[in-house]
Amino acid sequence: MFNAEKPSLEELPSSAQLIRSTAIAAASAVAILVAVVLPAEYNIDPTGIGGVLGLAEMGEIKAQLAEEAEADRLMDLEAEEQSSLMNDIFGLFVGAAHAQEAEVWRDEITFTLAPGDSAEWKLVMEEGQTVEYRIIVEGGRVNFDMHGHGGGQSVTYDKSRGSTGDEGEIVAAFDGEHGWFWRNRDSEPATVTVQVCGEYAEFKDAS
Repeated sequence: MFNAEKPSLEELPSSAQLIRSTAIAAASAVAILVAVVLPAEYNIDPTGIGGVLGLAEMGEIKAQLAEEAEADRLMDLEAEEQSSLMNDIFGLFVGAAHAQEAEVWRDEITFTLAPGDSAEWKLVMEEGQTVEYRIIVEGGRVNFDMHGHGGGQSVTYDKSRGSTGDEGEIVAAFDGEHGWFWRNRDSEPATVTVQVCGEYAEFKDAS
């Protein structure tokens, strides 16, 4: 049989040799880290060797690329946040505008007055109730008298000649009917649109 010869004690490395070899390996690793890895990867060159070998420039390029990538990421994130905020604000604005438009005008009527024709529309209101209104006149001009009557009382709120539109509010002076009488004194037909909202029981044709 083959008998392997065991190494003698003289041939085995001593503890001092093992420690020395480990120290040399560690020192070599540190030297490579300081002279090569740090300049090439992080643009850190404490010994100046990286600059001589051109590694520091490589590290500087990598650092610049990393900074640019981070700056681009932050800009994209900020742009997304701004876009989301603007969309939210726009959505709230549009929603509020639609809600307001749907809420403001409870009733709307449109009629056309030929030259010399007249019309009268009234709101049935209780004393102290308030109505907001908007009147739009197209194609001509009209005269109007905004007044109220009821229970033996009467009041004139406003009068106008040659009107092309009006807006405001009526606060009922007493229980009764409050509204407008229009007449077209112009030579052209006039189309009148009346929009109202607020506190009233009825909006009716009183012609």
